[in-house]
Amino acid sequence: MRLVVLSGRSGSGKSTALQVLEDVGFYCIDNLPALLLPDLIKLMLADPQPISKIAVSIDARNQPSNLQQFPEIMAQLQQLPNLGIETLFLDAGEATLLRRYNATRRRHPLSDNNQSLQQSIRNERELLEPIATQADLRIDTTRLSLYELRDEVKLRVAGRTEQELSLQFESFGFKHGVPLDVDFTFDVRSLPNPYWVPELRRHTGRDQEVIDFLSGYEDVTEMVTDIRQFVEKWLPRFRANNRSYITIGIGCTGGQHRSVYVCEQLAGHFRTLMDNVQILHRELRQPGSD
Repeated sequence: MRLVVLSGRSGSGKSTALQVLEDVGFYCIDNLPALLLPDLIKLMLADPQPISKIAVSIDARNQPSNLQQFPEIMAQLQQLPNLGIETLFLDAGEATLLRRYNATRRRHPLSDNNQSLQQSIRNERELLEPIATQADLRIDTTRLSLYELRDEVKLRVAGRTEQELSLQFESFGFKHGVPLDVDFTFDVRSLPNPYWVPELRRHTGRDQEVIDFLSGYEDVTEMVTDIRQFVEKWLPRFRANNRSYITIGIGCTGGQHRSVYVCEQLAGHFRTLMDNVQILHRELRQPGSD
């Protein structure tokens, strides 16, 4: 049986993610009390015809004491035979969560007459920290539309077969902030910048003009090779440690040229070695320049 535990702060997109998993065949349960999870899974595993895929959402509507026990709950589950477990945590920046709540006029589950919406959002982060620290995959939905989030969950979670490692390369611009969901971050701002070549400024690292420009520099080739060798060396260690997801962040100034090019080069190489390799170019969804 494959179990996906889904959590995250309110407004980060948990309902959308759970709907995606349901659409692709997961048996989905929303807002399960965390302490009931081991007994539920034991019952399902004991069924003569057990469900093969189940997704359970656990969020801040749980009792705080239950959430504090999440690491112990996961330890119990990991002792069960024939069970593969993944924890997916969604989050977004505070300003984004505030804007989403103000737009929908929904009531935050922690809101009361004694604290503001902003304080409720901050308190929720603390409540969910025991789950966040256990997460195999974190997705920062700050810059994702509903449709982009659906695609991300389909590609990385629903599209992943059991025991398969999912590897994602994410380009971004440092001037827009470092992503919340990366496991490793590499800074490629030391490389030659196509932005300062007027005829290349409007292009991106996926365009042949920029590819030709960057591939002509030895420093660029060395940077790509060094990152590739680092990832190749440590991926087997992560597999041995039962890691399900790895996200590699590649950052330049604006996230349009150098980081995009390096991500494309790395993903092209690793797609020859493994099946589930994805690319996310964060800033190409946004107006901006390198």
